Amino acid sequence: QVQLVESGGGLVQAGASLRLSCAASGRTFSPYYMGWFRQAPGKEREFVAAIKWSPGNTSYLDSVKGRFTISRIYAKNTVYLQMNGLKPEDKAVYYCAASDIGGRGPYEYDYWGQGTQVTVSS
Repeated sequence: QVQLVESGGGLVQAGASLRLSCAASGRTFSPYYMGWFRQAPGKEREFVAAIKWSPGNTSYLDSVKGRFTISRIYAKNTVYLQMNGLKPEDKAVYYCAASDIGGRGPYEYDYWGQGTQVTVSS
């Protein structure tokens, strides 16, 4: 079993930054993939970014490229999502997820955190 706990959400103004954290526990993560997804009210859960635990390959949703950065600290079993230049359309509940196979579909991830709210005011 894998446990994921997110933190770092909040209310910010457009253009501000936030850093989300996801602390993972329960098993060795290599060759796990870790992903961030988000879900806005009335919308489907959407892929945001993913990282392969080792060696750290990343992928991003096109609309967040250049603004968001996913990273991990191997020794802390923690994944981060640094979000810069936030826009009102980034408002959503952000979820951390873990997968053996990776990918951009929520169905490809077996473990999920509880979610953290990100609200961006214009």
